[in-house]
Amino acid sequence: MEIGKKLKDARVRSGLTQENAAEKINVSRQTISNWENEKSYPDIISVIKLSDLYSISLDGLLKGDSKMIQHLEESTNVVKSNQKLIGAVIINIVTAALLIILHMFIPENMYFLAGVFCLMVISSSVLLYQIIKKF
Repeated sequence: MEIGKKLKDARVRSGLTQENAAEKINVSRQTISNWENEKSYPDIISVIKLSDLYSISLDGLLKGDSKMIQHLEESTNVVKSNQKLIGAVIINIVTAALLIILHMFIPENMYFLAGVFCLMVISSSVLLYQIIKKF
């Protein structure tokens, strides 16, 4: 059984409306609806709150739903997130070094330097995105 159906069944058995459940775990009613319709999945903290609210075990909620398990693995995989962040930092450092080295050897070619500068801006943006995503 999919998690959306499990969440809806558990909510109905608990005698709660989507709005009541949303208030109790501090999310919007639309969020509860999206989870029940599997338009999105709850994070691990919300799953724990729902488990407590509906008096259903985490095992009962999560077992058998491979999409939900995959979502939780992706959202809690710290090692993978750190690898992306380290990769973005390395690319940024290499690009900065490339910009400095090329400026020393090719001072007249402004178009080439402008291209490298654009690459530097893009790699810095990727780094900033990874940092923001981490928090």
